[in-house]
Amino acid sequence: MANPNVETVNASSGKWMLGVAVLLVVAGVIGFYALAQQPSYVRGAALFGGIALGIVVALVSAPGKDFIGFAKESYREVRKVVWPTRKEAGQMTGLVFVFVVIMALFLWSADKLIEWVVFSLVLGWK
Repeated sequence: MANPNVETVNASSGKWMLGVAVLLVVAGVIGFYALAQQPSYVRGAALFGGIALGIVVALVSAPGKDFIGFAKESYREVRKVVWPTRKEAGQMTGLVFVFVVIMALFLWSADKLIEWVVFSLVLGWK
């Protein structure tokens, strides 16, 4: 028996529409350069028109609709985030700086200790 929760996806139509969108953008760019003798507003309109039509076709396709749904859901999730106050952000930044200084001192002292052990005790250099 077939599972009613399984969604069948027709990927070929989405890929086809994305291909058309890419071709529209490429046509806009080619039109921009092909109309080199025309005024700049005509060339800009060709470029902008190709890009705009390509974006519209891409957003109307199945992958484009999925992307729009993903973007809306992401925006909803970002609105749920509890952002730190200015005071909390400053305190955490200060804590990070203190930790960085402590780690720098630790690494410097470890480096000097290893240098002293290797060069003074092992190799006998002074």
